Amino acid sequence: MPHYNYTALNETGAKTTGRITANSKREALEAIHRLKLFPLGVEDSQKGEISLEVFQRRVSDTQISAALLQLADLLENGVPVLHAFQILEKQTPNPRLQSVIKNLHDRISEGESVDSAFSAHSNVFSELTVSIIRAGAEGAFLEDALRRVGGFLDQQAELRGKVIAAMMYPAIIFCVGLMFVVGILVFLVPQFEEIFVIMEAQGQQLPWATQSLFWMRDTLMTYGLYIIGGGVVLFIWIQGQLSTAWGVRIWDRIKMRLPLLGNIILEGAVARLCRVLGTLLNNGVPIIKSLEISSQSTGNSILADAVRRSVESVSSGEPLAKPLSESGIIPPQVMAMIGVAEESNTLETVLVNTADSLERQSARQLDMLVRVLEPMLLLGVGGVVFYIIVALVFPIFNMDMGG
Repeated sequence: MPHYNYTALNETGAKTTGRITANSKREALEAIHRLKLFPLGVEDSQKGEISLEVFQRRVSDTQISAALLQLADLLENGVPVLHAFQILEKQTPNPRLQSVIKNLHDRISEGESVDSAFSAHSNVFSELTVSIIRAGAEGAFLEDALRRVGGFLDQQAELRGKVIAAMMYPAIIFCVGLMFVVGILVFLVPQFEEIFVIMEAQGQQLPWATQSLFWMRDTLMTYGLYIIGGGVVLFIWIQGQLSTAWGVRIWDRIKMRLPLLGNIILEGAVARLCRVLGTLLNNGVPIIKSLEISSQSTGNSILADAVRRSVESVSSGEPLAKPLSESGIIPPQVMAMIGVAEESNTLETVLVNTADSLERQSARQLDMLVRVLEPMLLLGVGGVVFYIIVALVFPIFNMDMGG
């Protein structure tokens, strides 16, 4: 966040100087006016300096959640807002988050609202977080809003951690198996090459398995660097396409159609939509704004487009269930619950409960998939190793029998 040095006149006409933090020079001037000062000059104190923010540690959702929950505890126990931010700054281990909290304190002390101060750090606090805090500040339930969004972020981080942990073991098996096979091809197979050359010179026909094994070994040794280079180029190209809107849409559509995984990915996206939308509505955010924010948090552009299209229908007075069901993306059982919830005016509660149910269901499906995937990978690695052993030993066994 830029810092601005200013020179100004106070109410008595005396010249004063100071330093203020703001997103832009215009915001700095507005902040100076709020201090009842007449600015004479404002300059960026960091002009010509190199920002090191890129190299600072990222602020995780878990750290943000812990800070928000601690702030809620402090405010609920009667600690004044500014003092609460001072305490929070001292107890925050992440240097970047510590700097952000200090800036929040400075902004609020200069007269900015709490939600406005949070919104100035969009690279740390999501629009969801800012919207819930804004609703809490306007509705006089800031502590509850902080606790809700902190709990939500913590729950999302926990779910993400479970998914990563579940996929870690299969990924390790795959990588170790691949390295093992490559090691055999590079170091073990050449030890048998001289024997097989002699056998071929004597007119013996090598089995297809042995021939294909040496073909793979020769290909790897001759074109290995080109294959790796091509893979890197392909990866970079794919990453570049994923930074475009159409690339993201194609990838999201592919993910939803993957066997076994596609249904889990879709249910996870729908669960995020239901939880974010329910949390926003439960905190007093208008439904149109809630739909706009929740569409950005699904992690799936196809579902996000369906939610954005529903905004027009809802704003014209139609129930939410109708445009969402027409998209054909959200599971029918979820749409049935949303329809009933709208009629009974319990939409926010049903959405959160639906998110809990979908997340439990996705977790069970993911656990089952991992349980199936682990032995399949082990069998796959074992099959490849068996194929290599047969390709190397069978010709020698036949040569011994012939002798």
